[in-house]
Order: sequence, then C-alpha cells, then structure tokens
Amino acid sequence: MTKSSPTRQAILSRIRGPHASTTLELAAVEYAEIPRDYIRAGTLDAAHRLDMFQERLEEYDARVHRVTEAALPAVIAACIRERGAKNIAIPAGLAQHWLPTTIRFTEADHFSNLELDKFDGILSVCTVAVALTGTIVLQNVPGQGPRKLSLIPDYHLCVVYENQIVETVSEAFDRLAASSTLPTTFISGPSATADIEMTRIKGVHGPRFLDVLIVN
Repeated sequence: MTKSSPTRQAILSRIRGPHASTTLELAAVEYAEIPRDYIRAGTLDAAHRLDMFQERLEEYDARVHRVTEAALPAVIAACIRERGAKNIAIPAGLAQHWLPTTIRFTEADHFSNLELDKFDGILSVCTVAVALTGTIVLQNVPGQGPRKLSLIPDYHLCVVYENQIVETVSEAFDRLAASSTLPTTFISGPSATADIEMTRIKGVHGPRFLDVLIVN
C-alpha cells in the first residue's frame, strides 16, 4: 500500500480535527446562500421540447428515431443491423420483449472491462434526458447498469421515453434528487474530443456511435 505524504496527512488531520464539523456547517451555509435566480423550469410544450432534444442530439452526430413502444423490437433490430453490430451487451432488468431474436444479447453487468470490450454495443434505457443540452442521464439501476456498460462498447443504443425528457438541466437535477447518491453518467452525444489543432476524434471517452429511440 502506498503511504500518504506528510503534507497530505497534515491536511487530512486538519479536516478530521476538532473544527471539522464547524467547517462543514459553514460550507453548508455558504452553499445555501448561493444565488439561484437562473432558469429552473422550462417553458416549451411537449412537442417543442421533443424537437429541441432531437435537434441537439443530431447536432452531436447521434441518430434519432421517434417510435411507438409496439415498434421498438423492429426498430432496435434495424438500428443494430445498420451499425453492423451483432453481439450486444444489456444491463440486467431491461425489458426482454424488446429484444429481437435475430440479435445476440447478453446481460453484462458483472463482466470485466476486457470482456465488455469484445461487445459491439450496448442497449439501455435512461433515468432522465435534457432537451436544452441534448443530454441523456444514466444511473446504476435496472435497465441501465453500471457505468462501464455505457463507456466501453463502441456503440450505444438508448431508449428514452417522452415523459423522461425535461427542458432544462435544473429540472433534470430535481428529478435526480431522490437518487443522487447513485453513480450517474451524463452523455451528450457520441464520445468526442479535439486536440490543440481542433481535430475531432470520436470514441475517446465512450462510444463513437449513439442511436436514440424516443418513445412517444
């Protein structure tokens, strides 16, 4: 085990010292006093909120399909075929009646990173989505699974229900309040980054390809 440096131990000792509770109380007071006069609720109706969410996702190079729940198995199969994927990881608790029999699906919550890297993609649902930023929020719950499921495979197919889409980030955090202690991942389009010359590279921090099925 690596030993802590003297400086680090000194800092931790002060944190754990007799004034620790007072420091935390002051921090809580300061946090409560932060102005929150920013926009906390959306103004768009459902149709315009969906349009904004789709527009943002498409700006990020994600593919978006609006479907009915009855059409999900056929659309899921078509999306996976179009991506050339065959071996798809799924989290435990995902609706089994969505899964087309022509595709190989495997519950992979407890698979290692190396094992997950052998999958072509992942199919999941989400907890909430934000129209303004084109963001999908995943948590470690049935149907979504541990964070590594959405970060390692190269392709992510995500099912989002219309009533899960809010307009603003503030509304999303309000919905996440009850489950705020869970591991949470925010995804805004396929993984991408740029170097100093602004060369865009996909797949650095997660899947290079993202398909979103909006169920309405």
